[in-house]
Amino acid sequence: MALHHFHLKADWPGGRNEVGRIEAGQLKTKISIPKEMDGPNIGTNPDELLLGAAATCYIISLAAMIERARLPLAHMEMDSEGIVDVTDGIFTYKKIIHKPKVYLTNKAENKQLKRLDKLVKQAESSCMISKAIAGNVELELQAETVIQ
Repeated sequence: MALHHFHLKADWPGGRNEVGRIEAGQLKTKISIPKEMDGPNIGTNPDELLLGAAATCYIISLAAMIERARLPLAHMEMDSEGIVDVTDGIFTYKKIIHKPKVYLTNKAENKQLKRLDKLVKQAESSCMISKAIAGNVELELQAETVIQ
């Protein structure tokens, strides 16, 4: 068994509307509460970080699966949306929606496109971040797969 350790250092100067900093490997940024939650909106925030973790894990997992399947990938891009519910002052991360667009080269065959459609769905369940938030945050996939 291999264990991978990741470390993060956080500095926070004071109260709710202050601006802090985090550093974790290549990630170095300011952090604060977003404007949607009446914060100073400087740097990033936990809501964006969770969305970023889920999105990057998904697209990297999908890329690896496409490579292993030897599909003729031309290009991938993705939009993701995080939805936070605020009811009675309680913040709940309700849903993440991934909207990947995956393009195969014009040399791809229909059977390869069908294989891609399966991989697009499987990547969500194989991503470790998706597994970590399963049962707490709903995940939705709105994928588009195309032969160019």
